[in-house]
Amino acid sequence: MRIKEVLQTIEQLAPLPLQESYDNSGLQVGDVNREVTGILLCIDVTEDVIEEAISLGCNLVISHHPIAFRPFKSLTGKNYVERCMIQAIRNNIALYAAHTNLDNARGGVNYRLAQMLELQNVKILQPLENALLKFVTTVPLQYAESVRNALFNAGAGHIGNYDSCSYNLSGEGTFRAKEGANPHIGEIDRLHFEPEVRIETVIPVMKREEVLRALLAVHPYEEPVFDLYPIANNWPQHGSGVVGVLPEPMPEQEFLYLLKDIFNLPTIQHSKMQGREIRDVALCGGAGAFLIPQAITYG
Repeated sequence: MRIKEVLQTIEQLAPLPLQESYDNSGLQVGDVNREVTGILLCIDVTEDVIEEAISLGCNLVISHHPIAFRPFKSLTGKNYVERCMIQAIRNNIALYAAHTNLDNARGGVNYRLAQMLELQNVKILQPLENALLKFVTTVPLQYAESVRNALFNAGAGHIGNYDSCSYNLSGEGTFRAKEGANPHIGEIDRLHFEPEVRIETVIPVMKREEVLRALLAVHPYEEPVFDLYPIANNWPQHGSGVVGVLPEPMPEQEFLYLLKDIFNLPTIQHSKMQGREIRDVALCGGAGAFLIPQAITYG
């Protein structure tokens, strides 16, 4: 198996476009076409981690935190980050980070924490913004079903727990093919009227190119018509943090002991106890302070 095949598998769960704007998830160093000799997992890449990878014969290190957040102006070994990069390059070790893309992914870090706590009715705490587009196209009536199916198969039409979502409106399209055109229907230099269906659906921004390729592959027209509109809707399938409900409410201290036991923690830091039962639980795999207002809203 090549390194790129491993990375493709990771990015099926946690696509890189899900990462926050400040982040630098993805491949940091390495040749993705090399065969994998071993994989080492870590939270942070350090010099000890690189040495461990060398000793174990691993040529792929997958970390949670990116070792490089900012571009390099030089690579001289003046700090541990540069020394790690130099050692990785010298030993043909690829460095890959899955950070906030894994945090924000449905089924990622926060969902795994919720699963370990057996939370029910798990939802995203802060859905992603500016992540969706309204996609509109028109197609001859007899091709509407095949075009819809192609769009859905490419990732369009997912809303919450529903898929294959679209709105379809019948109408009449007009066009005049000019010299040099090769129209599927109609004649050169003659105005043509065609019964058509307007298909509206929603797509993730990161699926834009995939959906367009699917449209162009099945649409019968030489020049398919389509529109893309940014929409203000949040994307509830992905985002920061999750919230869920415990199977049974429990006292605060009992809940803290549960956390220590499940996550195998020697100690746990907490705020002052309020003498309330714990039922609704918000989780964030990172610092999470920015999610406090949303957590309060959920109770």
